Amino acid sequence: MIAVLLFFAVLGFFAFKYVYGNSGPNPFEKDTREPLRKMVHDKKEKNKVLKQGFVASKVPENLDAIIIGSGIGGLGLAVLLAKVGKRVLVLEQHDRAGGCCHTFTEKGFEFDVGIHYVGELSENTPFYCMLDQMTNGQLKWEPLENPFDVVLLGPPGNRRKYPIYSGKARFTEELKKRFPGEEKAIDEFTRLSMKTGNGIWMAAMLKHMPVMVAKFLISSGLLKLVSFFYKMAPRTLSEVVNGLTDNKDLRAVFTYIFGTYGNLPKDVSFSMHSLITAHYMRGAWYPKGGSSQIAYNMIPIVEKAGGAVLVRAPVNRILFNSAKEACGVSVLKGQEEVHIHAPMVISNAGLYNTYEKLLPKELQATPAIQKQLSMVNHGGSGLSIFLGLNGTKEELGLKADNYWIFSENNYNEMLESYFQGGREESCKKMPVLFASSPSAKDSTWTERSPGKSTLTLVSFAPYEWFEEWKDEKVTNRSAEYKALKQKFIDAALEVVLEVFPKITRDKIEYVDAGTPLTNMHYIAAPKGEVYGIDHGMARFDPEFTTLMRPQTPLKNLYLTGQDLFTCGFAGALAGAMSCGSVILNRNLHLDAIALARRMKHLSKKLKGE
Repeated sequence: MIAVLLFFAVLGFFAFKYVYGNSGPNPFEKDTREPLRKMVHDKKEKNKVLKQGFVASKVPENLDAIIIGSGIGGLGLAVLLAKVGKRVLVLEQHDRAGGCCHTFTEKGFEFDVGIHYVGELSENTPFYCMLDQMTNGQLKWEPLENPFDVVLLGPPGNRRKYPIYSGKARFTEELKKRFPGEEKAIDEFTRLSMKTGNGIWMAAMLKHMPVMVAKFLISSGLLKLVSFFYKMAPRTLSEVVNGLTDNKDLRAVFTYIFGTYGNLPKDVSFSMHSLITAHYMRGAWYPKGGSSQIAYNMIPIVEKAGGAVLVRAPVNRILFNSAKEACGVSVLKGQEEVHIHAPMVISNAGLYNTYEKLLPKELQATPAIQKQLSMVNHGGSGLSIFLGLNGTKEELGLKADNYWIFSENNYNEMLESYFQGGREESCKKMPVLFASSPSAKDSTWTERSPGKSTLTLVSFAPYEWFEEWKDEKVTNRSAEYKALKQKFIDAALEVVLEVFPKITRDKIEYVDAGTPLTNMHYIAAPKGEVYGIDHGMARFDPEFTTLMRPQTPLKNLYLTGQDLFTCGFAGALAGAMSCGSVILNRNLHLDAIALARRMKHLSKKLKGE
């Protein structure tokens, strides 16, 4: 009894310290929003910010930190540090900044590569206020339609349509209309999803409390008593949903969004799925002007503090001093190495790249590094198809929403058959296809590209199907590789032309596909991963959460981004917030909540409420 009381006293102490023990500077202390400037669409002007090529003379002096990778996990952290006066250098191997937030243009069509929609951006929410401050009020978000997602189940002759609405009440009401008699299952799924998803705060707490305290909390079983998130974590999505209903279509609707993290319902924790469900239950948005606006409005903040964001800067190794402390990086410039030094190095390059490619062999072999590597697997890879279309969104029947198209309602069996079928057979069918029109979501599109539209398609494709061509030049791979890509494109177009009857072949001006090898080249994904390390059951084991923290086993080397927390835009930013919390010695997650309260109060005051 005394031991239990002592434990709770210690836990209470660390919980108090976690909440109130802030001693470092707060990036959100001042309201840095500026009057909204006219949005820049001219590519040459934008490229002056997004495509600043690396040369040694551009490296700022007296750096406080070097960040490897300009995805939102790295760039977001750079902004947080810049806002408290830190001089940060962000190095990007690609020819433009932004990671999965970057865009590219072909034949006059601009395509987003990774941002399709983002949740929880209602005004004065912590997430919205945080992003507003991190772009000095210049990044705006536009809501998607409601329903924001449309689920299609079954083959063309028997295709069932289920719209998915945001808003807890609307979500349940609309599903009940389409599944009479399943009211209890729908209410329980919604309740479990929201309660579980809202418990993600405990994951952040485990990453910040002392390891010994976290381990005792886990081994004693107390964690599951105090955290519904970790109580549900050992249960698979299929297990929970199958226990709620026997209706196969309803099961499919409950689980449809598994494509946003890349694991089959039978292989993923219900807690992971709940994060996504809760995230979009609160609405869905898209960045006004396209996703390149994210990096475009963040980079000047880094520069204002004396830092820089440089591209075409492939880091080939992390430098360590004689005490085995990270002290800088080596950038490969042609055949020459340029050494850059800083008191700390932060990697947004992903766990595998950081540990297996950037560390010296002797440090990579240390037990602590190998322990972390043993806990992870490569995540799944995918295939993206980009369509440039002649016609407005009205003429083509496109809206600011997304379509999730499935050939069957049993996702586990459907995709296992697809993966095991071999590429020559599987490329002829498209069992799952995500279809989204970036141009229809962006109100500025028509002034940039009048009479044109875009459609982005995403599906699964194992890295092994393309591996034999990995060493070929990215823009000039063999005819066999191109022929395989074309088969996937043809299969996807067959689905698209049936689902969107106003899109006809004569309207397609441009089409191309990105494979796992494309991801390897442009975002340096080791095996073409879309979401970094695997998001299967092991990802939400509390021991994994505890050990996968911003501090690596090597002094002055830190991790940020989606491998640290979870995948996606919000997950990678959560990784940046956790890493920033450690570096700045304060709880930035709570600072964002306090910021939202201040902004809400200010908003009410301005409105005279």
